[in-house]
Amino acid sequence: MNISAENGSFLGGIRVLDLADEKVSFCSKLLADMGACVIKVEKPGGDTSRNIGPFWKDLPHPERSLSFWYHNTNKLGITLNLKKSAGREIFRRLVKRTDIVVETFLPGYLKDIGLGFEALSEINPKLILLSVTGFGQNGPRKNYQSCDLLASAVGGQMYVTGSPSTPPLKSFGEQSYYAASLFAAIGALLALRKRKQSGKGEHVDISLQEAVTSTLEHVLVRYLYDHIIPKRQGSRSWNNEFCIVPCKDGFIQLTLFQQWETLIEWMASEGMAEDLADEKWSNEEYRRQNHDQILEVVKRWSETHTTSELFEMGQLMRFPWAPVCASKEVIESPHLKARGFFGAMGHPEIKVSLKYPGLPVKFKPSLKESRKRAPLIGEHNTRVFQGELGLAKKKIKSLSSTGAI
Repeated sequence: MNISAENGSFLGGIRVLDLADEKVSFCSKLLADMGACVIKVEKPGGDTSRNIGPFWKDLPHPERSLSFWYHNTNKLGITLNLKKSAGREIFRRLVKRTDIVVETFLPGYLKDIGLGFEALSEINPKLILLSVTGFGQNGPRKNYQSCDLLASAVGGQMYVTGSPSTPPLKSFGEQSYYAASLFAAIGALLALRKRKQSGKGEHVDISLQEAVTSTLEHVLVRYLYDHIIPKRQGSRSWNNEFCIVPCKDGFIQLTLFQQWETLIEWMASEGMAEDLADEKWSNEEYRRQNHDQILEVVKRWSETHTTSELFEMGQLMRFPWAPVCASKEVIESPHLKARGFFGAMGHPEIKVSLKYPGLPVKFKPSLKESRKRAPLIGEHNTRVFQGELGLAKKKIKSLSSTGAI
């Protein structure tokens, strides 16, 4: 039995072996969502990322990790022990029919066990090896351990996150992992395109630190060209163009300097412009020098409105304003509902259907999307080892008993 993705999908026919941990599991998820046949390779007993919460019904268990479920949708799942010679031999056989291998081991580990890029290329010259590590495959820190917190710190992201009156703060979630995953997915697509021209595979090297640093936006630009070290701005943008202010029922992000006259006319019509209608405030430089005073007046005005009132009216006047939405509001967004962004996936083992975000890429005609839950531990061992490689049931049982699979 041949395992392949449906031809109607963007990456139909592309096969991926996913050896990665949580650092870049979102990359292979994206490839799977785009139609690639992704096989999640876990050690016998399950990947350590299955121990990351939150858990379904708050009951910690390798088969109830909501984080693992989200990052591994649309993948097949097998168990394979690369520390065992029999496990490595099975891996080599799988590599023969694989397009991309995604891994997060320390540099040199795969080479030490006979599965480095050169060795794998001898088996399959068209193979693309996608390596995502904390500091990349070379350099003095290549063997340093890393995590999201560390990458955020050494990448420069943490320094500019938080309030001016507090120490640096960590960004929400695991943003360095998502940045690296996005760059890795792009790298995979570029390598596939290059392979089409050259006929050869590629070793793609992604560093968490570099992925974070590449997304610092104005921070690096201002330092490289103006030698300015940006400071933490709290709820304001770096140039004070945008800020977050309170409303009756939450918070909204708004602009203070765009279309100034229109904003002041609006506030004045409600008797809340205070002295901002004075002639002195028509000078843009004066407004920027006295930003704090403007903000205090605007806060008093915004607190008399709901986020919806300011959002809808602001958009009518072409203000780029937006409410700060909580998760519940995002999930219940009528706009996302109209675009079919969220979709249900069945979990027969717990007899429920759960809502998941979809692929944030739209095509015309629409890309054929698959919606399948994350695999159970070793769920597709028989399908892959017997159906794909032709191993007999007796052999599979023997490999299992020796810890090879």
